Amino acid sequence: MNGQQIKRLFSRRTKKDSSGTAADTTTVLKKNPKKRIIVIASIALLVLLLILGIRSCGNKAGAVTGTMSTYTAAQVGKHDITVKLSGSGTLKPADSYNVTSLATGEILRADFKEGDTVDKGTVLYQIDTKDADTNIRSAELNLQRSQLAYSSAQKSLSNLNVTAPISGTVTELNVKVGDSVAAGQKIGTIRNSTAMSLEVPFNSADVDSFYIGEPATVTLDSTFETLSGTVTKISNAEKGMIGNMLVKYVTIEVSNPGGITDSTAATATIDGIACSNSASFKYKSSETITARSSGEVVSILVSEGNSAQKGAVIVKLENSDLEQNAANSKLALEEAQNNLENRKKALEDYTIKSPISGTIITKTYKAGDKLDSASGKTTLCTIYDLSYLTMELSVDELDISKVHVGQKVTVKADAVEGKTFTGEVTKVNISGTTTNGVTAYPVTVKITETEGLMPGMNVTAEIVIESVKNVLAVPVDAISRGNKVLVCKDASKLKTSDGSTLITDKSGIPQGFEYVNVTLGVNNKEYIQITSGLKEGDTIAVVHIINTESDMYKQMQGDTPPEEGAPPPEGGEQVGG
Repeated sequence: MNGQQIKRLFSRRTKKDSSGTAADTTTVLKKNPKKRIIVIASIALLVLLLILGIRSCGNKAGAVTGTMSTYTAAQVGKHDITVKLSGSGTLKPADSYNVTSLATGEILRADFKEGDTVDKGTVLYQIDTKDADTNIRSAELNLQRSQLAYSSAQKSLSNLNVTAPISGTVTELNVKVGDSVAAGQKIGTIRNSTAMSLEVPFNSADVDSFYIGEPATVTLDSTFETLSGTVTKISNAEKGMIGNMLVKYVTIEVSNPGGITDSTAATATIDGIACSNSASFKYKSSETITARSSGEVVSILVSEGNSAQKGAVIVKLENSDLEQNAANSKLALEEAQNNLENRKKALEDYTIKSPISGTIITKTYKAGDKLDSASGKTTLCTIYDLSYLTMELSVDELDISKVHVGQKVTVKADAVEGKTFTGEVTKVNISGTTTNGVTAYPVTVKITETEGLMPGMNVTAEIVIESVKNVLAVPVDAISRGNKVLVCKDASKLKTSDGSTLITDKSGIPQGFEYVNVTLGVNNKEYIQITSGLKEGDTIAVVHIINTESDMYKQMQGDTPPEEGAPPPEGGEQVGG
């Protein structure tokens, strides 16, 4: 019983007096005791109806909430159930690329047009390289200057190592650790005393018969000891001596037995011919050790009296300015090298090739156009790879676990009527988007058969998640909370057919029906599989929720919904159990 029915019942329990005003019910009862009994009975009936109405509201959201529940009969049967996820999206090319360039200059070549198909690596644009060539030459010159500066700095740094100019013995060392020395300053002396040379005069006429490498005999003046020697040099210049004798000087080298110094004098004979005069020995080699850079002595590696090979470090110096200069010149050299490499690499930007195989969609620049720095990263043309198309579906978080790569997808486009395309799931993105507390995940679908389809078209798609054939199933609305179904206890006593309206009892469920627990399987929006609890042919009740305040309902039923026991709406059959 709804509010209108209650209102009408109360209106029947009031009377109007002769003046047209309503009279109190109690007053009326006092005047007519018989009517009092009728009123009391009516009130009791009203209370009972109210209790039943409230009870009905509690069970099935009745008139108080603006809704009412009705049941229709249905038979348990076999059905095919296909579970699908559907959605819509916009077609995109397999790949797209905006061809850009940071190069500046005039476009010399652009031998293609919109609609052309190009392969990856095809030359699209050739830009004048005059400016690039100039930049490369400037970078090469800068690199050369940096290399020279670096070599000079390294040489200065290496000069901090004072080395032996010859192999020999350090006979003199004039510095100690901590001393400061200047460039060109004498550090010490090193000489090779293993061999001595003797330069003596011979009569010019006799010298003409001598030759380099000829044996000679040397006699020491102090001890008259003789040593074997070898002619190493013959002078061609004649010199006059006392008595107007003309002589030429011959150099003879002998091994030092250990006692010969530069103060020892001797004479020599060659092929029995004696020299004209004696002379003092000279060391074969004797050099001054000189600092080539200024600095502070930090270590002495060869002490005085010790021998060293030519090039060996005798003394190490330190100069922070030279070291800093060497480090800076190294950095400058590396920068110059990188700059040249970048300039050469930038030259590649002047020949623009297609990054992908595809179709030219737009061509913005042509031969003769000029690109300048103000243009920035300019898009010259756009290429689409149309070997296949893709679309993106948004799948709810409750369903995303059912989607996986490789699943087949049915695709339809309004622009291509009467044709269905087949796609395949190629990617399930785990990065979802949350809106109003609900998360959806993007799923990428690949469509290889694209005849009639174009990028930008709107399409709908369905992913078949699961499909079963000829299984026991009932309408989804037949399932109550807790996986229960209302089943007729004795279908033989129930004269009904599918779609017949059922009468509910005081409990709010159809008469002759009871709840049965069932086990559920696959379901879609219409049917749900029953794996246990029912058998084929069972009669079940399917619930329908009706909005009693809707205009449609009011038009069908009048001002009020039907009272219990009233005839059902047109098209339904009232059935009792």
